[in-house]
Amino acid sequence: MFEWFRILFTPTDTPEMNQSLLVLFLAISVGFFAGKIKIGNVSLGVSAVMFVGLYLGHLGFSMDAELIQFVREFGLILFVYGIGIQVGPSFFSSFKREGLIFNALGVGTVLLGGIIAYLIHLIANVKIENAVGLMSGSVTNTPGLGAAKSTLIEIQKQLKLPSDYFSDPTIAYAITYPIGVFGIILIIILAKNFLKIDLPKEVTLLQEKNKDSENKIVRQKCRVTNSEVVGKTIRQLFKEYHIEGVIVSRQKQSGTKVVFSPSLDSILKDRDVLMVVAKQKNSTKFVEIIGKISTDLFIESEDDITTKIISVTKKTATHKTLAQLDLYNQFGLKVTRVVRSGLEILAQPTLELFYGDTLLVVGNKEAISEAEKIIGNSKKILLEPDFLSLFGGLIFGVIIGSIPIMIPSLPVPLKLGLAAGPLMAAIFISRYGGVGVIHSYINNGAIHFMKDFGICLFFAAVGIKAGHGFYDNFVANDGWMWIYYGCYITFIPLALLVIISRFVFKLNFYQMVGIMSGSYTDPAALAFSTKYLDSDIPNQSYATVYPLVTISRILVAQLLILLFAS
Repeated sequence: MFEWFRILFTPTDTPEMNQSLLVLFLAISVGFFAGKIKIGNVSLGVSAVMFVGLYLGHLGFSMDAELIQFVREFGLILFVYGIGIQVGPSFFSSFKREGLIFNALGVGTVLLGGIIAYLIHLIANVKIENAVGLMSGSVTNTPGLGAAKSTLIEIQKQLKLPSDYFSDPTIAYAITYPIGVFGIILIIILAKNFLKIDLPKEVTLLQEKNKDSENKIVRQKCRVTNSEVVGKTIRQLFKEYHIEGVIVSRQKQSGTKVVFSPSLDSILKDRDVLMVVAKQKNSTKFVEIIGKISTDLFIESEDDITTKIISVTKKTATHKTLAQLDLYNQFGLKVTRVVRSGLEILAQPTLELFYGDTLLVVGNKEAISEAEKIIGNSKKILLEPDFLSLFGGLIFGVIIGSIPIMIPSLPVPLKLGLAAGPLMAAIFISRYGGVGVIHSYINNGAIHFMKDFGICLFFAAVGIKAGHGFYDNFVANDGWMWIYYGCYITFIPLALLVIISRFVFKLNFYQMVGIMSGSYTDPAALAFSTKYLDSDIPNQSYATVYPLVTISRILVAQLLILLFAS
């Protein structure tokens, strides 16, 4: 009677589709639960899915060969595309100022890890595919592993090699992965102690360093007390004092409670109160010119004019500049800020609007309602999944990843593959707001779901496949020696990163920790560091280096395979 149940849960090398899906779902669900278990402040997170998959594979469970390949590649594509959409808007701006140093340190760490992996291949006689697996696991870099596996498959097809010609790098990846997770955490703790870091002092130094940061947008009330500016228009004030990047969103004249949104031709009177929105440095300069900071409360009244958040959801506003929309002359509205993918941008006239941008608008309620007819502001549309944009973007990613780059002496052309291709496509689509009918907006909840779902599929697939013969491979390849080799890849680049960051570039410890986590693309280490240091500061430098480091790790893994696989 229960024969069907026995067949469904009995390990077999030729599973039916029902059992294949059951094993996949079991690996993800149990792994996700296990990933939440904490040892101190550390948990494996979603990577536990791979270890559960390894165990299920070790027990003899498997999946249909074509299905497991599809699940692995599709999961990787979703994961890297979600990363690209998330970090795209800040990727190019990260190369300004310290971002260039951060990325140089991160990429240098990647290259050094690649050199060590090659030396292990050369000196210890470890097959290059296993050395790449050691490298990817020792730095917890999943896209690099995915790129290596895709390249090996491509070489097998091009040269018509048997499917078992190359070793599976996932074995080495899985063996050294814990070293990558816990090794970076150990280095963070040791660096704090050996460098004798005073955390409050580091915070103070960083705040002092960034007190005039041009990226921080502030809202400031100020009162006109300088007799030299009284009687001038705002336009004259900006021109004579060379004021840039300042938006006067509200004005209240002395002796009244009436608040209005001023034009450039509005006249400044003695004791007027203004509300300005600007980057910190420009705001401070403006206040010094016109008078002093004000504590007036009436200017914040919502009786005469109000502030509202409007989202761009109509084509009539998409890819138009604020000057082209001309909301002030049409409706008397003033846009003060634009929020894009979590980044706050000052509303300059030349700023081009993308689908899903959020505008902070100041004006009367009737005028805002009229402007909404042009801009959209449909929350329902933003919540609905736009599969045309999502899968259109993935099409671009697959195309980019499939473009062959011919390099002399390599057995097959170099390709960005299904790891770097979608990542590059997402970064550029996100940076420019879209391509044709494909736009970059995906709400935060959907991005997190896509990333987690994708990486769960990938980890489950590689774990289940690698689990077959995992113990035999561990013994045959002397797994303890692989762990020993992995320690070189984990600790040497990190130690040099700490020394160079601190003593050469004099970086703040919080920033350095973010670079360390980002260079190893390790969210577990980032989560630990933010709790260990009780600060979100490492998140900023982590996000700065993550995209370029991910691409670099993908390319280094591919090049090692292409150059030395035989």
